[in-house]
Amino acid sequence: MTATAPAPPPLRVRATASLPRLALVLAALLATLFTAAAPATAHAALTASDPQDGAVVATAPAQVTLSFSEEVAMGDDSIRVMDPQGKRVDTGELRNMCSGSVIRYGTALHTGLPDGTYTVAWQAVSADSHPVSGAFTFSVGAPSATSVSLPTQKVGGGPVGIAYGIARYAAYAGFTILVGGSAFILLCWRRGSGVRPLQKLVVRGWVTLTAATLAMLVLRTPYTGSGKFADVFDFDGLKAVLETKTGASFVSRLLLLGAAALFIAVLFGAYARRQKNVGEQSPEQSKDTSDLAFGLGIGGTVVAAGIAATWALAEHASTGIQTGIAMPADILHLLAVATWLGGLAALLVALRKVPDIEREAVQRFSRVAFISVLVLAATGVYQSWRQLGSWSALTGTSYGRLLLIKVALVAVLVGIAYLSRKWTARLADVTAQDRAAEPATVGAGGDVSRETTTAGTTRGTATGKDATGAEADPKRAAQLARQRAAREKALENQVRDADPGRSGLRRSVLAEAAVAVVLLAVTTVLTSTEPGRAVEQEAGRGTASTAVPNRPIKITLPYDTGGQNGKGTVRLELDPGRVGANTLHLWADGADGKPVDLPEVKISFTLPAQQIGPLPVAPDRDAPGHWSASGVQLPLAGEWRIDVTVRTSDIDQTTVQKNVKIG
Repeated sequence: MTATAPAPPPLRVRATASLPRLALVLAALLATLFTAAAPATAHAALTASDPQDGAVVATAPAQVTLSFSEEVAMGDDSIRVMDPQGKRVDTGELRNMCSGSVIRYGTALHTGLPDGTYTVAWQAVSADSHPVSGAFTFSVGAPSATSVSLPTQKVGGGPVGIAYGIARYAAYAGFTILVGGSAFILLCWRRGSGVRPLQKLVVRGWVTLTAATLAMLVLRTPYTGSGKFADVFDFDGLKAVLETKTGASFVSRLLLLGAAALFIAVLFGAYARRQKNVGEQSPEQSKDTSDLAFGLGIGGTVVAAGIAATWALAEHASTGIQTGIAMPADILHLLAVATWLGGLAALLVALRKVPDIEREAVQRFSRVAFISVLVLAATGVYQSWRQLGSWSALTGTSYGRLLLIKVALVAVLVGIAYLSRKWTARLADVTAQDRAAEPATVGAGGDVSRETTTAGTTRGTATGKDATGAEADPKRAAQLARQRAAREKALENQVRDADPGRSGLRRSVLAEAAVAVVLLAVTTVLTSTEPGRAVEQEAGRGTASTAVPNRPIKITLPYDTGGQNGKGTVRLELDPGRVGANTLHLWADGADGKPVDLPEVKISFTLPAQQIGPLPVAPDRDAPGHWSASGVQLPLAGEWRIDVTVRTSDIDQTTVQKNVKIG
């Protein structure tokens, strides 16, 4: 007679039936988030300022404004202006001057500022959720000495930055274990849903990801602001974080983790109980079990994709070019990494704690890992091209060098995985031999008396009485329990280590797991590093202002006006040859090398890169063949063009020019 399994309780039926609906709701939420995502440039960069960096202005400005390459988040203290003594001279009120595609913020300055060099320090949070900061100087009247020391610690650094980085790593690790462990059970070893060590592994992954997300949420305010742990209790700051894209991604992740908790409950509850009796189920029950597995697979995939999307929608993938392609590719990339590395951790636990794991499960994981590596390679190549932009960025930027390290680690992982596949083939042969020999071994060499003794001891200990029925000594019972546990552990290790194929596979998987730990660390650092494409764009914007040593600039220019005695040379000296006020001297020599008293000399300065000039200079005649001018103001560093106009008669005139770099 065939036993019929009891029907599941109503609550379990409702939980099972709700999974497809939950999957649809989460899919709709994910689509809405994608639709709301807007393209931007990876990592915000300061594109302009007024006054400009290094500028020397005649009078103090009423305000300082900053322009950025993308939308940024700023607070009242995000822009600070300090005088030469380090005293703040701004009002502390942030002015939002954004208009259309122009992203500009400013702060007002106090009136009556004296001459000298002023320092502007700023910090913001870019659209890809990473903090950015910088500083520059400008001068009023003339440059001066300043006691302001720029902060050596960038925003997002220090102890808070370290804690935030650890939380980021823990979040990636928890996601990998949660998704990879669940995928290993559903795709490779369904019987593992009832195995206690695997249950603990997946639950710990969920707990780690949840705790790390909460930690990043409360650390976000000090991470992007003051850098002080005390600001985790700043509820106004927490409220401001929740209004940002990063805060919304954290909240969404926590909501999705609630759905993941339901998934885990069904996987290790109803599904595990059905898998325990899978060989005794009727056709209808087998169909129900298959339907439940299908629902878990669909629901789990949607939940995992949603959690992965909380990274894709708030970090590098949501900024830069082709965001509509980059975000789905990033989600697939994260899912592939989690399926491979998280499944690797689950396989390692199974090989160590469950010696009788079926060889078919190992072979299935090998195929799943191979597909994951293919997806990982395809999406990784695309993201690398998108974030680097050029071959030079591969070795010329921190992002590119970290990417090379990541690729090398993946290559090592693939190499070790190839060895694991060889051990898997050996495991199949050895396991078949063991299964064929197992009945004979038990019948011929089984120590029945020892087993009976152990069983009797177990029963006696369990009832609190010894074999004669007398009350057992508690100390003796505890000693027997320890001995029994040690004996069972030794037998488990003996069975586990008796299979050379299994031992070799366990060692190779352990090596893979060790490399995976380092790979996750590199990936965590990589996601917080400015992409190579953005670095090169910023470098291109900064090539116009090339610094040179502060020393007098001396140039010699030959001239020929075409008239009588129209040939000669002019020698020009600009001292100190830097931004700000300079003293100019000019000497004119004829073809014979003697000073020439020219009827007229005119000089002008032009900075084509910034469309400044020409700035005319009218030098005074000091002596025959010698002219000078003081207080020649050059407001910006860069490559200036000096034009010298020489007139040798009423009708003979020419203009000669030379480019010089002003630092």
